[in-house]
Amino acid sequence: MTPEVGVFQSKADAERGIDRVLMTGVRRDKINLLTPDSSERHIADVPVSDSEQPGMGAAVGTVVGGALGAAGGLSAGSALASLLVPGVGPILAGGLLGAGLLGLGGAAGGAAVGDALEDTVSGLPHDEIYVYEDALRQGRTVVLVEPENELQAEAVRKALLDAGSETIDAAREQWWIGLRSAELESYTADGGDFGLDEPYYRKGFEAAQAPAVRGKSYEEALDYLTRRHQISAVHSAFRRGYDRGRQYSDGLRHST
Repeated sequence: MTPEVGVFQSKADAERGIDRVLMTGVRRDKINLLTPDSSERHIADVPVSDSEQPGMGAAVGTVVGGALGAAGGLSAGSALASLLVPGVGPILAGGLLGAGLLGLGGAAGGAAVGDALEDTVSGLPHDEIYVYEDALRQGRTVVLVEPENELQAEAVRKALLDAGSETIDAAREQWWIGLRSAELESYTADGGDFGLDEPYYRKGFEAAQAPAVRGKSYEEALDYLTRRHQISAVHSAFRRGYDRGRQYSDGLRHST
């Protein structure tokens, strides 16, 4: 099943969310966490284990630290790893993301890490990775939970919301709200009707954040974009959004 995701303002809030999720019957090895880098003592209190949700392998860049090891408060066999996410900076990862990196050793980095993890997990939409990255950039903590069935998924969603989490859809909207004014100004300065074209423009901007096309020009990515977004990819507003989104993505990666 698609993982349930909660975005929390702080690690302490995430801890409370994890406690509520555990009360739904979800196993610890189905709970995972990504948090801006902090001391091992702080992260040790969050109950995570050695299973990571699908699709997160491609989200990470270079390993910047080796094994942090299991610490008090973590279940047996759990692992943490320090990673450098382009455009975000150092984060701590608990779950298979951490355990898998520790298994690979410090020599592996970048795409090699992602490829290795993607060989064993699948599912979390890659096109949403930028939302998690932005949440981490804002100092928030992301909790990912893999439910066993729809009934448990509903219970997990409620548990996360009751603990004060923001949904991934809400996080995506906040991300766009933060960018919208500048994009509106840029688009209208070139004579475009943003009110009419925003849906296509935004879709193109978001498409440029996908790991599969990051750093690629519109022409280089067109085959993927056409398959992924069909007719939208050839709309002029989509292309303008993609080009601006690529500039945004490149700027984040170069600022780390």
